[in-house]
Amino acid sequence: MAANKRILIVEDEPSIAELQRDYLEMSGYETVLADNGEAGLQLGLTGRFDLVVLDVMLPKLSGFEVCQALREAFDVPILMVTARREDIDVIRGLGLGADDYIGKPFKPAELVARVKSHLARYDRLTGRNARAGDLEIGELRLNGNTRQAFVREEEVSLTAKEFDLLHFLAQHPNQVFSKDHLFDRLWGIDATADTQTVTVHIRKLREKIEKDASAPVYIETVWGAGYRFRL
Repeated sequence: MAANKRILIVEDEPSIAELQRDYLEMSGYETVLADNGEAGLQLGLTGRFDLVVLDVMLPKLSGFEVCQALREAFDVPILMVTARREDIDVIRGLGLGADDYIGKPFKPAELVARVKSHLARYDRLTGRNARAGDLEIGELRLNGNTRQAFVREEEVSLTAKEFDLLHFLAQHPNQVFSKDHLFDRLWGIDATADTQTVTVHIRKLREKIEKDASAPVYIETVWGAGYRFRL
């Protein structure tokens, strides 16, 4: 699986960066190092990486700023590294686009395991299934080519916007999107409706795809931040 996978490591502490590089390269990955946020962002925006390992505390640009900028451009997995407990709370609570976090000090084997897991998950969502037009998550299957949704292999009738919203969230699992972001992305800033329409569409989707709309399995509300499609 590691063949041809390229990892960007953005870390300003040389000893930690070299440790990450050595263990990832021993596992078969290609790595590139950046020692500040500005350089990391420039490299990340080239689109030549399959995953980014990103420290939170960086010179020039913080890891949060780099994460947000990369997430706006690409869907590749972002694994954030933090030494402070409050940073973990920020990552969880604000949904800055990171797919996961790992706290310092960490075991190198854990880092490699996390990287492998996220690459496999990303490949599963965007690789074979995407080429076939399908996204399969649990009992939910979406076909982007035919714009059909199935729950337990029974087709669910969705409006065009309901499908667009569900498909977008499913393509970005575990990422939190605000109502404003979803509205601008799917309805456009010139739309005559407002962000309340996002809430309405989420409610309707839950009624159609969840076993219990009051205890959703797929579309989770992250209070104060937005919505997340859970994988």
